Amino acid sequence: MEMTLEVIPLPVSDIDRAKSFYVDKVGFHCDVDREVMPGSRIVQLTPPGSGCSIVLAAGVPIPTGTPVPGTYHGLQLVVSDIKAAREELTGRGVEVSEPVSFGADDGGTFMYFADPDGNGWSVQEYRRRAEVPLRDAITPAP
Repeated sequence: MEMTLEVIPLPVSDIDRAKSFYVDKVGFHCDVDREVMPGSRIVQLTPPGSGCSIVLAAGVPIPTGTPVPGTYHGLQLVVSDIKAAREELTGRGVEVSEPVSFGADDGGTFMYFADPDGNGWSVQEYRRRAEVPLRDAITPAP
């Protein structure tokens, strides 16, 4: 059975502020912004080129528990050129750390930023992704 990870709920305190941050500053696309039932709103946002989105929600019950805004850390975006990504993000007003290399291997360079609530993101440079999508890059050779 194949399973895909397609949506990650992200806890925020102000949906409009978070939507503005992710769309205007980080560059995500807004796929959905609507009331799904009286008093319940969802906003689904997708990074360019990604098959996985984040969803911001208000008034939507989560049977397994309600996460607290600002407590998610380690969400990861992958880019093929971290310097260009940093220039784009800082140009849009995102406070991003300097890239840090944890080794010479492709995939070993990261930078970090947080959203207005403090949810933490890392951005990983994986140069091979410019030619090979992640799904193909991690599939074992026959």
